[in-house]
Amino acid sequence: MKNIEVSASMLEQAYSRLKTARMALKDRNYAYTIRSSQECVELSLKAALRLMAIEYPKKHDVSRILLMNRERFPEWFPTMEFAKMSRMLAEKREPAMYGNELRKIPASVLFDETEAREALRIARRVHSFCLKLHKEARRQ
Repeated sequence: MKNIEVSASMLEQAYSRLKTARMALKDRNYAYTIRSSQECVELSLKAALRLMAIEYPKKHDVSRILLMNRERFPEWFPTMEFAKMSRMLAEKREPAMYGNELRKIPASVLFDETEAREALRIARRVHSFCLKLHKEARRQ
């Protein structure tokens, strides 16, 4: 498959995570909203990297590779901002799934509505920019 096709598939998967995050927020499942938002950001950014023919690590946080290759992205694509968002949400990924196991605090207690809304806002923003990048690549 071509990079553009792989990227399109990843963006579709990212959008599914975005829909799941919205539903989880509606259900007041804040930890799952954060987890799904993180997955959306991860898949969206990996789709953008794939589109630019940049090999990415098989890890949840792609901030380092994004920053190392920021000159390959258009000026309007906020790589610095998205790298920070990727790092921040990747750090919340595990606690959003398992909670704080050492302190025996479940994920459902660790996160509140404000954090969940912010994670969803980030996921929407990252996904929309990655979608725009993909549409521009298709036109070329």
